[in-house]
Amino acid sequence: MKLTYQPFELELKHPFTIARFSRTSTPIMLVQLEHEGHIGYGEASMVPYMGESHESAAAFLNKVDLNQFKFPFDFAGIIHYLDGIAPGNPAIKAAIDIALHDLEGKLLNKPCWLLAGSDPAKMPVSSYTVGIAEPNIFLEKVKEAEGFKVIKVKLGRDNDKELIKLIRSVTDVPIYVDANQGWTDRQQSLDMICWLHEQGVVLVEQPMLKTDVAGNGWLTERSPIPIIGDEAVQRLADVDKALGIYHGINVKLMKSAGMYEAKQMIAKARELGLKVLIGSMSETSCASLAAAALAPLCDWADIDGPFLTTNNPYKTPEFKDSKYVLSNAPGLGLLTK
Repeated sequence: MKLTYQPFELELKHPFTIARFSRTSTPIMLVQLEHEGHIGYGEASMVPYMGESHESAAAFLNKVDLNQFKFPFDFAGIIHYLDGIAPGNPAIKAAIDIALHDLEGKLLNKPCWLLAGSDPAKMPVSSYTVGIAEPNIFLEKVKEAEGFKVIKVKLGRDNDKELIKLIRSVTDVPIYVDANQGWTDRQQSLDMICWLHEQGVVLVEQPMLKTDVAGNGWLTERSPIPIIGDEAVQRLADVDKALGIYHGINVKLMKSAGMYEAKQMIAKARELGLKVLIGSMSETSCASLAAAALAPLCDWADIDGPFLTTNNPYKTPEFKDSKYVLSNAPGLGLLTK
């Protein structure tokens, strides 16, 4: 099995600002695995707060030897092997995992969503994310979301209500809120959540610091809408810890080290009675299609990378009525330009 990779800088349509930082692009590592005449495509989206980079990804990949793994692939054994190379590094591990799943689908001549046990009829709508910005720019971003049936907005600063009111001045679609750990006071946070509920907000992601377990649990107990753990829930071992602290979890392939563990996290959350949002980082069509293959197993979806960027190296996936349309093509169904 031949592994090749290429660093890439994914440019954003607008500066992307959340509670604690802002950026205009995202470092990406594009990975390819070639085996028996087929190529599997994978991707690592390395947003700054996760601590990965082109340099760390290349250093990790240079230590990887997948020739010991034969088809059919032992995904549990592979992730164990990758975790043994170095701790952390979930995004570049996800790139390898996604490429292997794409390759598996092509070798079996079956789409990844079918192999994952997804039902296309259960595909949830995907939200369109709007980052924090000055009012005029913010409204421009909201207007770009026309056609999407849900808007996701980043909050966590002192103008949260103003941003929600701006959205409501132009649209009445449901809203997902992500505070990105930006709130600190329990009562003020609860008051804000109750107000957001009145404004048609469906859920709130990671309202307080992930380390404030008691504070997040206090909010969850009292909130009229679901509170979702994001930064607090990275990989499979974190799902159990979410019970009683959050109503649900946000599963992202770049946190879970890929599709294999993401599917395990979804299954574990279901066992525990937790809701599931499948999210994404700033991603190309590659990782977006990998997440879309698992989306029908979840309650909500936030897979909007191809619509927030300007230089996607692949074709934009088919998208209708705010939902991904799953392809019957083998593997991810990724189309190159």
